[in-house]
Amino acid sequence: MILTILGSGSATPTISRNPTAQLLEASGRFFLIDCGEGTQHSLLRQKVSTLKIDHIFISHLHGDHWLGLPGLVSSMHLGGRTNPLHIYCHSGLEDILKTIFKYSQTELRFEIVYHIHKDSGINQVYENSSLYVFIFPLKHRILCNGFLFQEKPRLRNISRDALEIHRIPAEELQAVKEGADWKSPKGAVIPNKLLTKDPKPSLSYAFCSDTVFDPEIVAYINGVDLLYHEATFLEDMKPRAVQTFHTTASEAGKIARMAEVKMLLIGHFSSRYKQIDYFLEEAKAEFSNTVLAFDGMKLEI
Repeated sequence: MILTILGSGSATPTISRNPTAQLLEASGRFFLIDCGEGTQHSLLRQKVSTLKIDHIFISHLHGDHWLGLPGLVSSMHLGGRTNPLHIYCHSGLEDILKTIFKYSQTELRFEIVYHIHKDSGINQVYENSSLYVFIFPLKHRILCNGFLFQEKPRLRNISRDALEIHRIPAEELQAVKEGADWKSPKGAVIPNKLLTKDPKPSLSYAFCSDTVFDPEIVAYINGVDLLYHEATFLEDMKPRAVQTFHTTASEAGKIARMAEVKMLLIGHFSSRYKQIDYFLEEAKAEFSNTVLAFDGMKLEI
């Protein structure tokens, strides 16, 4: 998995930070997570063709998380896209986009398939041969969801020595990779543990968009390899964070510690702050393996 930060700011763009948008490359596919203003320019700077993006996940309907979407879809149309585009969102976004294209008299060359979020519990919304995507609820001023990208368990690796010794037929290798013992032509049963090695661990990434401090999400994100969690404010503005249903950097660190994640990435910094190093200090006081998001950042999970 490779995560690219396309936008790391909050509601108001700054010279160096666009509103929220991320691109996750997993299993050879590109997944766009939120689409704030400036997302197209960020994709151009990263030299990523929009035609490679078939799945877009929108966490909620505050503008800084979707206002770049109408322009992106229009550019896909002008670029000759014909493949369906899947958008995972709350129901209002379908109405918004249809209204925009109605009054601009835009007849898209491709179908948009809308997958409407459920409002409670964790739900699987996507699956391919090697990856699941789940949504789960966050507590914000309006309906809001987080996303969990979870690789499927990998097949076991067959030992090269075992292949040379036992000469397992090609048509039986898949079963061995899936954990089966192997029976030789002479009837001897060779235990799978003597034939295979443990695979690399499956990877996971959790994206927690706008939310108050909410320990209930720990059950959904426990043990992930990388957690992105918003950190709009510092503790000096905690009352404002509570009022606007946002999180402080310290609280994001607490969530990471409680969920026992491997790494924490924080972003969605309020434009009020000209110096963001303090965000790192506050979060690290709770969870040491924390990094700050910045536009153009790439993280290999």
